[in-house]
Amino acid sequence: MARLPRLSLPGQPHHVIQRGNNRQAIVVDTADRERLLALWAEQAPRFGVALHAYMLMDNHFHLLVTPPTAEALPQFMQAVGRSYVRGFNDRHGRSGTLWEGRYRATVLQAERYLLPCMVYMDLNPVRSGLVAEAHDHVWSSHYHYAGLRTDRFVTPHPLYWTLGNTPFAREAAYADLVHQGISARDQLLLTEATLQGWAAGDPSFVAALQQATPRRLVKARAGRRPSPLAER
Repeated sequence: MARLPRLSLPGQPHHVIQRGNNRQAIVVDTADRERLLALWAEQAPRFGVALHAYMLMDNHFHLLVTPPTAEALPQFMQAVGRSYVRGFNDRHGRSGTLWEGRYRATVLQAERYLLPCMVYMDLNPVRSGLVAEAHDHVWSSHYHYAGLRTDRFVTPHPLYWTLGNTPFAREAAYADLVHQGISARDQLLLTEATLQGWAAGDPSFVAALQQATPRRLVKARAGRRPSPLAER
């Protein structure tokens, strides 16, 4: 069966995961990490992509972004990916691919899953056993939202502003969300939706979203063969 095209819809928040080929490292040192962040900062405004949150691990990264057009997200990812791999290969005396194929992405229902997705991203190194607390991992937007650093290329989503009337109130409220963590159900849903390319939201959200694209947005029910048209 042909792969579904990546889901990219204008004006909607997208959770993106890009992994290293065969789970290999995509960053080796601080210079690599700073280079990748610099490319996000450079290319996001070039394509009008609002970058709400990020998490950089050794062998993969997460982004939470809102593209202005259907083409903006793939163009942004391609520009970052090509430039980064070229520099990475030159620095480390290697050649060939770095990424595990194409990036994975899903559209999120903002009111239901945007803040939980940010928490999910922040807790990634905690779940991996690399750190004890989210603030122990500096290569993420958690530092920005915790008030520990200003990442000028990060654009808070409007839902973040509803957490409080002052920067201190918002930072405290967000820190509390991270402390509370994310349910196992939401963690599994966000992971599977992103890796498989299904929209993450309630039935009414998915139904409304389906009006904007012919691409199938949810997994077909067991025992039913999807229409060939749905795979185009």
